Amino acid sequence: MELGAKIREMRLQKNLTQEELADRCELTKGYISQLENDLTSPSIATLCDLLNALGSSLSDFFHEDAEEKIVFSEAEYIEKLSEGMLLKWVIPNAQKNMMEPVLVELEGGASTQTDFPHEGEEFGYVLEGKIAVVTGGKSYPAKKGESFYFTAGKEHCIVNKGKGKAKFIWISTPPNF
Repeated sequence: MELGAKIREMRLQKNLTQEELADRCELTKGYISQLENDLTSPSIATLCDLLNALGSSLSDFFHEDAEEKIVFSEAEYIEKLSEGMLLKWVIPNAQKNMMEPVLVELEGGASTQTDFPHEGEEFGYVLEGKIAVVTGGKSYPAKKGESFYFTAGKEHCIVNKGKGKAKFIWISTPPNF
């Protein structure tokens, strides 16, 4: 962290000159200049005075937000293969998020495990093949280019109704896979 650059940025956001900031903290304009150019370092007490004059605090000043990861590559996906089904978690560690997207591939005639009733919602989009969404004892067919959506309050699963592979994106909220 460049202390001086951050103080300069905060000072400029408050439309203060170096002299005005120095006066508020009983420092010299030369000291503020040296500080902003990283030619000197303030004591903790001086830094607290500067931050107070700039409307900030030590904790806010040193708090750095972790950069949110937005894009994930196929190499980061987590896969699980079981009984004619391949699950790909396309967002690593999505179970800590509010929704959990999974890419599901089912071999002909295969199905996902039956999921028991739970709070939340389920959404999916069929990328390839023909499936049936089974919920509450009823079967709802969906094919390539179609989507599905239901509340998860009843037992549910997805069955591949075709002979070839079926592929779909399945998003559960809250995370459930």
